[in-house]
Amino acid sequence: MQHRLLRSFSFRLAFTYMVLFGASVLLLLWFIYWSTAAYMSRQADATIAAEITGLSERYDMDGLSGLIEVINERLSRKPTGSSIYLLTTAINTPIAGNLNRWPTAQADQDGWLNFRLENPGRKKSDIHLARARSFTLTGGFHLLVGRDIYELEETQQRIIRTLILGSIITLVLGGAGGFVLSHRVMKRIEAINTTSREIINGDLSRRIPRQHSGDEFDLLAGNLNAMLDRIEELMEGVRRVSDSIAHDLRTPLARLRNRLELLQAELEKTGQDPALVEQAMTDADGLLKTFNALLRIARIETRQHGETFGETDMGALLRDVVELYEPLAEEKGQSLSLQADARVYMHGDRDLLFQAMANLLDNAIKYTPPQGLIEITLGGQANNGQITISDNGVGIPESERQQVFQHFYRLEKSRTSPGSGLGLSLVEAVARIHDMTLRLEDNQPGLRVRCEFPTSRSININKS
Repeated sequence: MQHRLLRSFSFRLAFTYMVLFGASVLLLLWFIYWSTAAYMSRQADATIAAEITGLSERYDMDGLSGLIEVINERLSRKPTGSSIYLLTTAINTPIAGNLNRWPTAQADQDGWLNFRLENPGRKKSDIHLARARSFTLTGGFHLLVGRDIYELEETQQRIIRTLILGSIITLVLGGAGGFVLSHRVMKRIEAINTTSREIINGDLSRRIPRQHSGDEFDLLAGNLNAMLDRIEELMEGVRRVSDSIAHDLRTPLARLRNRLELLQAELEKTGQDPALVEQAMTDADGLLKTFNALLRIARIETRQHGETFGETDMGALLRDVVELYEPLAEEKGQSLSLQADARVYMHGDRDLLFQAMANLLDNAIKYTPPQGLIEITLGGQANNGQITISDNGVGIPESERQQVFQHFYRLEKSRTSPGSGLGLSLVEAVARIHDMTLRLEDNQPGLRVRCEFPTSRSININKS
């Protein structure tokens, strides 16, 4: 269920929305970072540049003593402030300021120095990042002006941590929201799929449950239910007409056959040839078989599953089918064999399964030439069983292997040989209500019919 949920369209849609939403949040947080941390950094650079301009003007006005006085005055007002000053001689000997030596860091192309404050007395954990700019005064003196940007650095780190945390929260909440949304959508869709499978299996009375919420799924369920009502009505009408026709025609056909039988007896008494009457009786028997097959298929397709289902020993069933058809195969000189490698049991209607296997074997005998070979094998493992009926007869062209399950479809277009084209239709109807998969394969030469079905239990009896 979880694997199907991850592959569902609703989860992919929710995941796409989550990615887009996450990208939007990241873009917003990046803008906040740019508009705060970057702005603070530009403000610090502007402050340093303004101080440099002011100190340079004071030096030009009052000379070295005036500059020293201003530096000391500013440092005395805020001894622990963030401002950094260092005035040195031409050989970098400190004259005034709160640094004990000139930084070893190299200036970038714009003249800015980024270095660590390593004044004596500071703890290692108190070493902060500083940003400064230097210039040379007339007389060869060097002046360094900067600021302790610890708070700016902390702000930037806090924003970065917020970005990471916000991204994680967005992904977690988005993923959880996508999972919950997809689960709800999958639950509604699974209700539709469950009902659809029950309808496919023959229960046309099933309808899609509605929550009466007025949403799109309720509207869809309402439209599908209305469509199913109409389909059931039409199918019931067709089935009713078909059953009526079959019943109405079967009765006069039965009467016709009885009268022909009486006529045959009268002809035999008078010594006349009853061949034409026998032929008419054979035709009547064929018509009766056709109508009986149609009625049986209709009953199978409308049957509520499980009414007559029970555990069926498929090995015993196949032995009964083979025993029934062995005389017919021997009459044609055919070799008929059954091999069962396991005792396989399935939940099903034994009578219907017997009829289906009998139809398949009857077809194999009918279309296999004299002295031909027909093999039936039964195997099973885990929860799956398999029956294979193989012959070396004429086979079925690949292009027609699906069409042979249709009502009245026959490979022989002239339709001169006996048969109604309903045998495999009945097999397909039985297979459908038993969740059995039918495959027609080339046996090179001949046909191989493979029947795969779920088992209730399987016991391996192979001695090797």
